Amino acid sequence: MDTKQKFALPVKRLASVLFAVFIVATLLWLLPGLLAGTLNLPGVSSTVSAAGDPVIAAAGDIACDPDDAAFHGGAGSSTACQDLSTSNLLVNGGFAAVLALGDTQYYCGGYQAFLQSYAPSWGRVKSITHPAVGDHEYFTSGGTGCNSSNAGAAGYFKYFGSAAGKSGQGYYSFNLGAWHLIALNSSCSEAGGCNSSSAQYKWLQSDLAAHPNKCTLAYNHIPLFSSGGRANSSTRPLWQLLYNAHADLVLNGHDHIYERFAPQTPTGTSDPTNGIREFIVGTGGADHTSITTVAANSQVRNAATFGILKLTLHATSYSWQFVPQPGKTFTDSGSQACH
Repeated sequence: MDTKQKFALPVKRLASVLFAVFIVATLLWLLPGLLAGTLNLPGVSSTVSAAGDPVIAAAGDIACDPDDAAFHGGAGSSTACQDLSTSNLLVNGGFAAVLALGDTQYYCGGYQAFLQSYAPSWGRVKSITHPAVGDHEYFTSGGTGCNSSNAGAAGYFKYFGSAAGKSGQGYYSFNLGAWHLIALNSSCSEAGGCNSSSAQYKWLQSDLAAHPNKCTLAYNHIPLFSSGGRANSSTRPLWQLLYNAHADLVLNGHDHIYERFAPQTPTGTSDPTNGIREFIVGTGGADHTSITTVAANSQVRNAATFGILKLTLHATSYSWQFVPQPGKTFTDSGSQACH
């Protein structure tokens, strides 16, 4: 082998090594963008969701009292106590969070009732659950643990702990992906009020001001609008704050139905540009109530299907799908850009 050949081989090996290093470095540079779904390559366009977009589930009006005639050890009947069935949609569902939209445990949210009914069903995803308190959680008569020891929704706050916010308040917020999520307490008298002089109103005002650039979802139990007959105007001041801050979604329960509204103002005027879209998802399993008078701006309604609302929270938009319990066919889906 002559001198020229001797040097040629090391140079080729060095070139190969440098090329390999270049490839590895390039992949390491691209990898974060690929994983986050934020990498933009020239000439390529895509509408596929980013890999990091969180998917959440929501429903309220969930677990029957253990003494309910339809409870049957948690199995329920065909028309009531189906919280085990709806919870099966959550377990191993890959959800980043579960929003429990109030009346999580009947008849009053007594602590022992939570342990016997909610815990074996929706309690299986307790570690990712962010609850909102309902009106039934404050009851002190009528079911398991429903006595003076449950005053102030004691069983609810004991079961969920810090995840439920401070006892006596029941409102809190957190960030998830590009979104800001806010749990509110629609039992206004129990929360110290919902009007402009209340602590909850002032807290919400400050919270929204601190998160001006986020897509925003708020959730509580009692709806401002509903075709099920149980709407209540007490949360309108909170809605007004949300509307002023260009919030996108409000989720509720209370009426045991599914309903989707077109974006609207706090006074119920259609507003496709800046309005808030409301969903009622009182379909967690307790039982069904009925549609009474169809409310303005109501787009879709169902009063016969238990299930969950699945939401994908994209960076600048959201998509929804109602997922029914096994054996049922009703569904609803769509998407919308954030404000």
